Amino acid sequence: MIIPVRCFSCGRVIASDYGRYIKRVNEIKAEGREPSPEEIEKIFDDLGIERYCCRRMIVSHVDLINEIMPFS
Repeated sequence: MIIPVRCFSCGRVIASDYGRYIKRVNEIKAEGREPSPEEIEKIFDDLGIERYCCRRMIVSHVDLINEIMPFS
């Protein structure tokens, strides 16, 4: 659905970082390849997301809002 505003485990605000994360991943995908785990780790480090719980919230998020909007 929509990215949660805060991490469920530690309470850190992560919603503001999600857009920047997606933008950086899409830049790598525009080159015609998938980002490597090392590149994902560097993106998180650059964004200042250090905790594993916050990284999990962003990586495991599935954006379904555009699929659900026509039904509302």
